[in-house]
Amino acid sequence: MLRTQTSPVQIRVMERQQPPVRIIAPGRCYRRDTTDATHSANFTQIEGLYVDRDVSLADLKADLTYFARQLMGPGVNVRFRPHFFPFTEPSVEYDFSCHVCSGRGCRVCKQSGWIEISGAGMVDPRVFAKVGYDAEEFRGYAFGMGVERIAMIKFGIEDIRLLYENDLRLLEQLAS
Repeated sequence: MLRTQTSPVQIRVMERQQPPVRIIAPGRCYRRDTTDATHSANFTQIEGLYVDRDVSLADLKADLTYFARQLMGPGVNVRFRPHFFPFTEPSVEYDFSCHVCSGRGCRVCKQSGWIEISGAGMVDPRVFAKVGYDAEEFRGYAFGMGVERIAMIKFGIEDIRLLYENDLRLLEQLAS
């Protein structure tokens, strides 16, 4: 069975370690996505998990916004949209302003001005119960993102499929 996400790593860590927990978990993922300029059926995902006392959704938003601005510069906009994920509550999807059109709308962002990055949210207290954490004492957040999409944004690549074509011209551009 091919995995669709790297979240099982988070559970294994929480089963073995008491808080505080701070991890980054990379892994190869496979999904039944339709390939387009910003989506691929197989990709490398990076997930993060932070569990401690007094962790809030504001911490998650601040950390993801800090990451976006370090990656793309201070002018990048980040938006958070309510969403549903089974192991977080509340859950959000987050987007960065489009790197190609600077948020004006283009083919890459489907005229929206935004590039979907991934999902995130506060760890559901039921997850903490399963791993033996006291949900009254600890809170945490989790997030994930595709490395290829981040590379696409960082290097101004307009189509994620170019990363899989082994075109030496693209690789030479990335090396400089």
